[in-house]
Amino acid sequence: MYEIFGISKEVEKIANESEEDLKEIFSEIDSQCLKSSMKVLKAFQDNGVSTSDFNEITGYGYYDGGREKLEKIYAQVFETEDALVRPQIMSGTHALYLALSGLLKYGDTMLSISGEPYDTIRGVIGTSGNSENSLIKNGIKYEEIDLIDSDFDYEKIAQRVREGGIKLIEIQRSRGYANRKSLTIEKIEKAIKTVKDIDKNIIILVDNCYGEFVEEKEPTQVGADICVSSLMKNLGAGIATSGGYIVGKAKFIESISERLNFPTIGKSLGANFNVLLTYYKGLFFAPEVVASALKSMIFASRVLEKVGYKVSPTYNEKRTDIVQTIELGDEKKLVEFCQNIQKGSPVESFVVPIPSEMPGYPHEEIMAGGSFTPGSTIEFSCDGPLCKPYTAYMQGGLTYEYGKLDILIAVNGLLNKI
Repeated sequence: MYEIFGISKEVEKIANESEEDLKEIFSEIDSQCLKSSMKVLKAFQDNGVSTSDFNEITGYGYYDGGREKLEKIYAQVFETEDALVRPQIMSGTHALYLALSGLLKYGDTMLSISGEPYDTIRGVIGTSGNSENSLIKNGIKYEEIDLIDSDFDYEKIAQRVREGGIKLIEIQRSRGYANRKSLTIEKIEKAIKTVKDIDKNIIILVDNCYGEFVEEKEPTQVGADICVSSLMKNLGAGIATSGGYIVGKAKFIESISERLNFPTIGKSLGANFNVLLTYYKGLFFAPEVVASALKSMIFASRVLEKVGYKVSPTYNEKRTDIVQTIELGDEKKLVEFCQNIQKGSPVESFVVPIPSEMPGYPHEEIMAGGSFTPGSTIEFSCDGPLCKPYTAYMQGGLTYEYGKLDILIAVNGLLNKI
């Protein structure tokens, strides 16, 4: 069946065996997909979505009913008071910077309880780089508490909160480029309760990138005050070509929207650049696309484990995001793996990715991503920093069938050197 791509009988056999192992897990994913779809459909219906909500509004963007309705839908899906869903938010890091700079003022203290944040966030905070616009350069104090075996250090968190002086606590749900597991909603809920039981006024912000619709609940449904992410990940479903969202308590969203625009105008300003249809459709398709991405990554985990690679999560571990890691242990193997992933892409499959410097990252990066929207990581992609232990970070898959083919083409290339 796979002869058109030159995939060997050996690899086909591994694929068939792997899928047999995954039937029950895939059934559970389908069940979660239905629950998420029900949540989205109900929000669309409750808010009376109409074709007129997809219209372009230019200029200042005042009185955009479609934009306002979309943000009400996001708020309902996340069970929050308000939301900010805008094309002016360019990435997950941008969403996080907006939220942090909108909520923190000179002299405030921010505490990360999930250890050192993702590479680009360090530049935002000011623990790396030399930007005069980092939080630290603008008088924000920063502290962090490391995880213990991919779980929160609840005792140390409680001790630090009791000491007082914390304005905001940040949690990074996904692993980023850290050598740890992503944080489940159950763990996040326990950490939030630990904090709120001592000081309910501390703002809890969760970087939700890669996590939406993977589990039954979102962080805001277990006590988080603010959640942020990019629409080039889960909730854009490969349909939204840019943008980001921030959901949470109304007073915080208002403050953040003033940072996005300017004081007193808040959410009222912002042309929609004719993207509302893609945002509505992206959210509508997101449950199914996230399910496909999960299946693709679980299939990859099982196949790669069978051919001798060290993977995390393993195929049968509980998942809280769509990220799969493969530890290669060698720079050449990392580069080769990403190049083989590129060969299975729908766009620029003929391109050979090579390591290069990337803005905001301390190491050279190798990135495979033959996607319709450059940088979209809900589409199948694979990347990694050129540093020990030389780990590849793989994510996405718009459909399971395309994700499966990309993995088999890559594995075939590794095993058969073609």
